[in-house]
Amino acid sequence: MPTLVAKPPQGDDWMHEAKFDGYRSQIIIDAGGARIFTRRGLDWTSKYRDLAAAARTLDVENAIIDGEVVVLNEAGLSDFAALRKAITRRQHDLYFVAFDLLHLNGHDLRDMALED
Repeated sequence: MPTLVAKPPQGDDWMHEAKFDGYRSQIIIDAGGARIFTRRGLDWTSKYRDLAAAARTLDVENAIIDGEVVVLNEAGLSDFAALRKAITRRQHDLYFVAFDLLHLNGHDLRDMALED
């Protein structure tokens, strides 16, 4: 899990990932469609209907995408309280921020280098 620090480390050997205030999730796309799971493995596809529909339009045979479901406020910052409301009332406000592509079209990408 990401850890909040006062100042990020400096130097060319460091890469940084933005911390969003949302729900960590994985999108799984296969012949059966697109499903979205929580960090604990619960199927929340029905809660994220619009995101699942958008994932089904991706031009892939199969994929596993790790990321975070968020709602952004007017300043572009993630808003957890708004996220909780959007899940039940305003699906169109949900965004999926992808962090990692773990599997794509039959290829396990987890052992690949982060950059080449």
